[in-house]
Amino acid sequence: MRIGCPREIKNNENRVGLTPAGAKAYVGAGHQVFVETKAGEGSGFTDAEYVAAGATILATAKEIFDGAEMVIKVKEPQPGEIAMLRKGQILFTYLHLAPDPAQTQALLASGATTIAYETITDAQGRLPLLTPMSEVAGRMAVQIGAQYLQKTNGGRGMLLGGVPGVPPAHVLVLGGGVVGVNAIKMAVGLGARVTVLDRSLPTLRYLDDIFGNRIETVWSSDAHVEELLPSTDLVIGAVLVHGAAAPKLIRKDMLKLMKQGSVIVDVAVDQGGCVETTHATTHADPVYFVDGVLHYGVANMPGAVPRTSTMALTNATLPYGLKLANLGWKKALASDPGFLLGLNTHEGQMTCEPVARDQKLTYVDPKSLL
Repeated sequence: MRIGCPREIKNNENRVGLTPAGAKAYVGAGHQVFVETKAGEGSGFTDAEYVAAGATILATAKEIFDGAEMVIKVKEPQPGEIAMLRKGQILFTYLHLAPDPAQTQALLASGATTIAYETITDAQGRLPLLTPMSEVAGRMAVQIGAQYLQKTNGGRGMLLGGVPGVPPAHVLVLGGGVVGVNAIKMAVGLGARVTVLDRSLPTLRYLDDIFGNRIETVWSSDAHVEELLPSTDLVIGAVLVHGAAAPKLIRKDMLKLMKQGSVIVDVAVDQGGCVETTHATTHADPVYFVDGVLHYGVANMPGAVPRTSTMALTNATLPYGLKLANLGWKKALASDPGFLLGLNTHEGQMTCEPVARDQKLTYVDPKSLL
């Protein structure tokens, strides 16, 4: 199979869809790999390293898209990239279609077969291709929140862990999944007071077993959110509903309960955010205020640590990508029910049920296409 890896063009996106080691694995399996020149520079990978791995360097994204049977990316395709997609071509990347009807319609119109990292599941129902970026984003969220709590950056002027004689900041983590666990690790490690909300009692029991009395676990409800917000300095939005838009756990009217200069880092922004006032921002212009509360909504947080993120992502995606290349998309997806859930669109048909439901589109069961 001819595999193409273009340079990412989203604002300040320095990751790349494939490391040289990943390229070498595809070449070793008998496939051709084409990489756009300088695609890996942001992550510290040179064209020479890709060439040494057996890849061919091409000058433009158009050459990549024109020649590739499968395009491997990191972020959702931008409009100019979607215009280069075609029927019969596989796109393997993060899509996050639920909050993005415009992208959905454009991908349907392209006729391409799109497989989204974030809707693939494993035998335990986990999200193996979302997990590495969730780990990165969860850990980053606390670092970023601590930075913006500084007065010079618009926050309340608090040190996350406090000092002897001065209490630490209170961090409220919404959701106890992968993002939440990694945020908790960082916040606890920095000495913050940490409370986590989740609707799953087994999850709360698990977190209590791991962290013990270093955190407080609370069952998630409107009443409990409203009770906790007045004492909260930093909110980490870590809610995820597989493939669907995130529920709004903090409404705009609740912001009045929060202190001026408190901070919200909504990691769920890729799926529309779990805070009603969240909207996507960029690394170039990451924050804004609503009712005196600082909001951080960068939709590609791991792009700020691209070398770590790219290596972690390729580690996770490579076995799936090789399966697509070796077997073709039909046989690859037919061999694994969890992999089949990654199929989001095919030749103008919507095959992801949560997106179809959220956007009121006709749903086609992907099993019927195999």
